[in-house]
Order: sequence, then structure tokens, then C-alpha cells
Amino acid sequence: MADLQGAVESSAPVSRLHERRSFDVADFPVPAGREEEWRFTPLRRLRALHSDTTPASGKVAVDFDTAPGVSAVRARRGDSRLGTSFVPADRVSARAFASFDEATVISVPPETDVPEPTVVSVRGESVEGAAFGHTVVKIGHNARAVVVLDHGGAATYADNVEFVVGDGASLSVVSLQDWADDTVHVSQHYATVGRDAELSHAVVTFGGGVVRLAPSVSYAGPGGDAQLLGLYFADAGQHLEHRLFVDHSQPRCRSRVDYRGALQGGSAHSVWIGDVLIRPEATGTDTYERNRNLLLTDGARADSVPNLEILTGEVVGAGHASTSGRLEDQHLFYLMARGIPENEARRLVIRGFFGELVARIEVAEVRARVTAAIENELAKLP
Repeated sequence: MADLQGAVESSAPVSRLHERRSFDVADFPVPAGREEEWRFTPLRRLRALHSDTTPASGKVAVDFDTAPGVSAVRARRGDSRLGTSFVPADRVSARAFASFDEATVISVPPETDVPEPTVVSVRGESVEGAAFGHTVVKIGHNARAVVVLDHGGAATYADNVEFVVGDGASLSVVSLQDWADDTVHVSQHYATVGRDAELSHAVVTFGGGVVRLAPSVSYAGPGGDAQLLGLYFADAGQHLEHRLFVDHSQPRCRSRVDYRGALQGGSAHSVWIGDVLIRPEATGTDTYERNRNLLLTDGARADSVPNLEILTGEVVGAGHASTSGRLEDQHLFYLMARGIPENEARRLVIRGFFGELVARIEVAEVRARVTAAIENELAKLP
């Protein structure tokens, strides 16, 4: 493992926010909240997941329902399939890798087309004590698969998820955070996209007291394509944080990021950080990232920080956009002028705001569930 760590560190991104990676928890100081990568996170609410003071006595059950042609096994620490495609990027990630008891390994053989979803269910039983997890999803070359990560219950939980997409393969992932209101969840998703491979990664976050989810993508060969989608709806007191990093290190790769959120209620807080790095060797890169937030009530706050670091002039395109604000008056006026009451007009606009992303979720059952969750949130509107 030391050899892998050295290899990753030698090619670390130029950006200072992502240059430190290690499997050793001691290599990451306990964050104080002033660090750039932690300044938005309410550390006092993490139940010490970022330190070593919370006992690893939490109870989280992980089950899986595999589609035909997909294998899923449980693996103990030290299994050669674990920790081969990533190195932890922060202290919580390193602690999770050092602390989990059992991992879930999902494999799809090469040249296999699996249209049915494989579902990994993570269920917390209590917020007392910390629980740690690890999941590996490996897609063989020229294979196709769909994986749903379904989180629910109550927990204090930190985990890592590895996605390895082989050359010419296609993986569609949906990660649902439908936790109980008192849950704390800190997670890192590490994806490696092979030559001419495709990754669609969708995040839906509605539940949890504090959720910090950090997807990152790197490319293992030219021609890779990554689409990162996100929907979130924060209520009073919720802190929902999504931190993305796309590392373009190969020629002719593409990435698209589109995250949308709505917030209502006092102290509802969302954080979106979008970092895209285009290295000197990543000629022909085509990338764009966007984050949009709707502030539906007073007291809600959305922090949105897009970052684009370009180290080569030979790109197809590179851009970003970020907007946060209230519902636009002209949209409401248009609907109300046609006899639609104001409350229903607001709901229609919000449905349209999320509708495009919901339609891009590949699994019909998940689309229906997300639509129902949005309707539940709309029912709370004043």
C-alpha cells in the first residue's frame, strides 16, 4: 500500500486543496475549522468523526440486492481488492479506512450488460458511537451496470466508496441520503474512469442533520466521460454539504457537473464546492460545472464556490456558473396571470427547477422516490 501512496502523491494535483493524501490518520491534523477545506463544515456537530474521541461502537447494517450477472461479497480488512484505486484525501476518510470492520465488494465481469440496478442498503440503528464503512464497485472493460447506494435510519457514520470503471465500460450510480434528522454522515466517493469509459454519478440528499459528501473523479485513460448530478433540499437546522473534485489528467476527457438545491427554514444551510483541475497533459479537455440554489424562506443560507484551475491552453471548453437566490418574480407572475394561485405557482416553478435532473436518473423506482420526496418538501412550504 505504501507504493500506491507514493505513486499518488508524486502526481498530486497542483491545487493546494488536494495535494495531501495519505492512509495514515496522523498525517492529517485534527481540523480546527479555519482550514479552507473545513471552514464551511460545523465541526461541533460532527460528533468528533474528525478526531479520535468517538468510540467505534456505532451500529450500521449493510445489505445488498444484486442484479443478475453481478457479484457482491463481504471482505475483511487486508483484502487485496480494497484501497487499490484511491488514497484518503482528508482525516475523516483516512480514519474511516483505518476503522471499518467489513467492506462490500461489487464486481461486474467484462463484456457484461446489466440494465437492472444493484442496490446497496445502508441502515443506521443509532447515533450513539461512530460507525465506519467501505464499498468497492468494479466494472470490467466494456461492461455496463447500475448501482444504487441507499442510506437510511439514524447513525453517526463515515465511509469511503471506490468506483473503478474499466476501459469502454459504463457505470450509472445513484447515492440516496435519506437519513433520519439526527444523523451525521461524512463520505468520500472516489471514481476512476478508464479509457473511453462513462460514469454517471447522481447524488440525492434530503435527510440527515449534517451530511458532507465529497465525490471525486480521476481519469485512467483518454476519452473518459463523467457526469456528476446532484439534488438536495435543506430544511430548518440541516447542513448539507457537497464537495466535488474533477481531476483532468488525461487527454480528450469530458466532465459535466450540475447540482441544484432548495432551502427552507431557519438555519437551513447548504454548501457546494466544485473544484476542477485541468493538468498540463490534459489537452482537449471539455468541462463545465454549474450549481443553482433556491432560497425559499428567510434564514436559509447557500454557500456556492466553483473553482477552475487550467494549466493548459489547449482545451475544447472550460467554464462554471453559480447562482443563489429567491424564486424569480416573472416566473410567478406568468403563472399567476393565467389564474394559478401563488402557492401553487411556487410549487410548479420548484418542480420544474428539479425536474430536468430527476428525469436524468436512470432507475425508475428511484425517480419516483425522489419525486415523492420533493412533493413532501413542497407540502411544508408556507
